[in-house]
Amino acid sequence: MPRVAVLWAAAAIACWVLPAVAAMTDKDKTELANVVSGAKVTLEQGLAASKAEGKPVSGKFEIESGKPQLSVYTVKDGSKYFEVIVDQSSGAVAKAEPITGGDDLTAAKQQSAGMFRATRELREAVREAKHANPGYLAVSAWPELKDGHSQVSVVLFKGSDWKTEVIDLTVYRPLLKQ
Repeated sequence: MPRVAVLWAAAAIACWVLPAVAAMTDKDKTELANVVSGAKVTLEQGLAASKAEGKPVSGKFEIESGKPQLSVYTVKDGSKYFEVIVDQSSGAVAKAEPITGGDDLTAAKQQSAGMFRATRELREAVREAKHANPGYLAVSAWPELKDGHSQVSVVLFKGSDWKTEVIDLTVYRPLLKQ
């Protein structure tokens, strides 16, 4: 693959994978915080609901075309990728569309690779991050493979405080009760 194409692919992944909390304006953070706070469904619940469409490999609340949504990328049969939109009111899958190309497919493959060594589910990382940060709400979770470990970065917020908690999914921990 030409070097320029590799760089563009890496940049595309970074745009989806790394919700640039530090680069977000205060207005963007406020809008996203309102979306997450107002949702009746948590990120954990969205990840659980999306399992009907495959193994969740990332999830995030976002504002897409001016509308709030809970988006989860899933993989089925190791090679079929989907973007699952979860209804924020009911927790049901609103739609699931195959990801067949472009930056979204590149990002989905990268996130799936990040779950390669995981011994636990993505939603467990979200639950663990929230447990370690009482009162915080989860905005997004995305995995990456680092030093042979599947690590998940979970973005959380409480009021105006935003933070990222990194959870190792290759380390066994009993599932935390809600």
